[in-house]
Amino acid sequence: MATAKNPKSKKQLIDDDQLIEMYMNAVLEKNEAPKNVYLFCKENAIEEADFYSFFNSLDALRETIWVKFFENAISTLHKDANYAAYENRNKLLSLYFTLFEILTLNRTYVYYTLKDNKEGLRNLKQLASLRNHFKDYIVDILKTGETEKDSKIKKITTPVFSEGAWLQFLFILKFWMEDTSKGFEKTDIMIEKAVKATFDILDTTPLESLFDLGKFIWKERR
Repeated sequence: MATAKNPKSKKQLIDDDQLIEMYMNAVLEKNEAPKNVYLFCKENAIEEADFYSFFNSLDALRETIWVKFFENAISTLHKDANYAAYENRNKLLSLYFTLFEILTLNRTYVYYTLKDNKEGLRNLKQLASLRNHFKDYIVDILKTGETEKDSKIKKITTPVFSEGAWLQFLFILKFWMEDTSKGFEKTDIMIEKAVKATFDILDTTPLESLFDLGKFIWKERR
């Protein structure tokens, strides 16, 4: 039976990044997710109390993995001295390209956790925290990065635009998971066309851009 420890004698030996690494390694090596916190901790020789000092469940850990992917992308973007001066369109492009580079580095895990375990739409629950961070990012660039060229964004409420951007991300994520092109070149094309279509909706000639995106999607699904 587990017993409480003396708080004064407790020594923290792990952190959240290490727990995430252990979890992802377990999934990749066994091709299945740990069944519960007890088994996960036992297999990795760590105390349950240490796990719970960072996450209240394995679901919370899974959500945090996606947040870490996103935070890594944002951190990378801010290392570019020119990023702050980008127009909104280019900021979103840069986010997508950087984020999908990170997802590609972790593709086996991402593919399993979203598709291979056949959980269907239930898998999207792990994206809940990422959704909040993503939408906050969209709101932030609309507030701080608006240029005269992007001024028509004001005609669309920010919540609607940020929700639309999130749905666009999910669409691109699904396309990337099914992309079999070398170096995921078609995903890069999809990102460029999707972002262009999104911002061109705010311009005077949106139909041409949407038609171009539609042709690309139709061609890739035939």
